[in-house]
Amino acid sequence: MQARWTVSLAALAAVTLVLAGCASVPRGPAPSAEGAAALARQGNPVGAARMYGALAHESRGAQRNGFVIQAAQAYLMGRRPDDAARVLDLLVSPLAAPETFDRSLIEVRIALQRHQAAHAWDLIQSITVPRQAQPATRYLRLRQSVAFAAGHPAAGVKAEMQLEHWLLNAAAVQQSRVTLLDDLRDAAERGIKMQPRTQRSPVVRGWLELAPLAAEEARNPTMATAELSTWLSAHPGHPAIEIVRSKLLGEQPQPLAAQAHIALLLPITGPMGPLAASVRDGFLTAYYQSPVRQRPVVRLYDTGGDKSIPDVIASATRAGADIIVGPLTRQAVAAAAADRAQRPPLLALNFLPEGEPAPPLFFQFALSPVSEARMVARRVLSDGHRLGIAIVPAGEWGSRVLAAFTQRLQSGGGTVLASTMIDPSEADYSAELKQVLGIDQSRARLERLESLLGTRLKFVPRRREDIQFIFAPAPPGIERLLQPQLRFFYAGGLPTYSTSDAFDPDPRANEDLDGLMFPDMPWMLGSPLAEAVRSAATQAWPAGGPEQGRLFAFGFDAYRLAEALRQNSAPSALDISGLTGQLTLEPDGRIHRHLIWAQLHDGEAAELPSAPGS
Repeated sequence: MQARWTVSLAALAAVTLVLAGCASVPRGPAPSAEGAAALARQGNPVGAARMYGALAHESRGAQRNGFVIQAAQAYLMGRRPDDAARVLDLLVSPLAAPETFDRSLIEVRIALQRHQAAHAWDLIQSITVPRQAQPATRYLRLRQSVAFAAGHPAAGVKAEMQLEHWLLNAAAVQQSRVTLLDDLRDAAERGIKMQPRTQRSPVVRGWLELAPLAAEEARNPTMATAELSTWLSAHPGHPAIEIVRSKLLGEQPQPLAAQAHIALLLPITGPMGPLAASVRDGFLTAYYQSPVRQRPVVRLYDTGGDKSIPDVIASATRAGADIIVGPLTRQAVAAAAADRAQRPPLLALNFLPEGEPAPPLFFQFALSPVSEARMVARRVLSDGHRLGIAIVPAGEWGSRVLAAFTQRLQSGGGTVLASTMIDPSEADYSAELKQVLGIDQSRARLERLESLLGTRLKFVPRRREDIQFIFAPAPPGIERLLQPQLRFFYAGGLPTYSTSDAFDPDPRANEDLDGLMFPDMPWMLGSPLAEAVRSAATQAWPAGGPEQGRLFAFGFDAYRLAEALRQNSAPSALDISGLTGQLTLEPDGRIHRHLIWAQLHDGEAAELPSAPGS
């Protein structure tokens, strides 16, 4: 106890010494956070820093650390890096994760202001890129500045490209690109070597090739015009095209139509028409539930048939869309991602292939069985199971779901002992189940023993004993055939998991599925919002109305997401309680759905405690 008091007294003494070294605390009104913030707004960051320091002197614990960080940041605003470093030494351990992150960024900024660019670069490379919007934005902007200061222009370009994924409106992206162009021009004027040929990315190469041209344009605009035109021809679709035309060549951008709207791209005609209609009905239901004065114009663009996705996007852009929602199919979403023409933010209604990066202002929302398979794997692991088997329908759907489940399970230390695919057109899965449960091995051992002894033995078939769980995703019709057969082959007592595809809300359809566990959306399992929407839909369509399945809920949430993105909500604040789940935005632009876990008992779904990542 005495040792801790000694440390605390020493820390307080250090605060007093630093404050005395920085200058006296302003006399007058008592220090307050509001007063310090007011001084900063009035252009007196050093005065604000001193007041924050005084508040730190009067505070303890996390509150004290918060004031110390604010004091250091204010000193940096006043270009006083040495004072910022002295104040930073007053932080009291242990630091919370956000405090550690803030301290790390401040140390980088101190090194920059001390003209120690190489040291700043070493420091910032040791910081893990945050996964939340506000800290990620701060980190990437600082990384861009440090990269250019340290003579690493390609790294600066890459930092800005990452930053664009967190910027939710075209104006912010445009300003970020203008800042990048300024950084590149300054670096070229300082003699920094760009070396574009060393870069594999055509976007990075294009930016680096642009740097000396921008510097030349600043010196001699007339002479640079021809070279800039050549650059435009060599880099079609590059993100810098618009600012080259407007900022360097002085061209006036073509105005879009005055009336803005939400563009909804769906394949209304063709084989996908019924599914697209359900999405449209949910989308418009959400639209009509919003206040009349807040409703934007919604225009539906049909992508069915042989229509070109880039052409439809261009048409919506020319018409003044604030945001584009769609397209719906995986092939159409891939075509939209490949289109590099100028457009507003786009909320795709499907996911790009795994590992394929999305372009800027490209967000993805989907009812993905692959994502659900990963959720199931996390649930299996959190339930304490490591060894199990998988039974999936034959075909592309089953292969993708099985691969995603297996990869996530293995990354968490689990193992799929065996897997099998069952034919959806068949009703008898006994051969596949015997194989995957190891019953055939039991019979083979019997036959070897009978051969050795020369006599017939009484045989009770047994499954392998090391199976801890079963993963069996399938539509309800297949699941109703599969589960009784699993019980027949002595596997009825094993914990069995599926995706939401297995659940039918009709209790009579689930009588043979007792014990099955799965994640699903609030629209299917119940929530206050789901009840309110169903009530409104019943009043609007008393005779029945549109199909109100999962795609209806998907369309409903797509509208609410589009409105949040259209109104420039910060990514960190995008947290929507939807019909398809609790919706948040991931760093890669995908919308994550946090689902509800349930287990079937007597045909009814009973909610289970949540699991990590569900």
